[in-house]
Amino acid sequence: MPKKILIIEDDQRLNKIYSIKLNQEGIETSIAVDGEEGWRKLTGEKPDLVLLDLMIPVKDGFAILEERAKNPELMKIPVLVLSNLGQDSDVERAKKLGASEYLVKANFSIQGIVDKIKEYLQ
Repeated sequence: MPKKILIIEDDQRLNKIYSIKLNQEGIETSIAVDGEEGWRKLTGEKPDLVLLDLMIPVKDGFAILEERAKNPELMKIPVLVLSNLGQDSDVERAKKLGASEYLVKANFSIQGIVDKIKEYLQ
């Protein structure tokens, strides 16, 4: 059965690029463009991994991490935070809330992010 990841990101262009790249690797993708939709899909679809932007409309990524931390079943799903926020305090906060990895968008190529996702799906 193919692995499925949930991408919670408000940048439509990035969503399209990630989806195409991941689908080429045989990984199914589900996309949410705001935190509310993301939370609904996370709890409903139970993906194998979540790629989470922090700066998203309605409910930000930190709020999603906080909600997830209250649910032991959801805590088993790795969350890779992918954000432009690179300050130590943001990284620390996300990690404290259970993010498996914190990737600063500017530091990774699309392929680098796909490779990181594949590592976690092994």
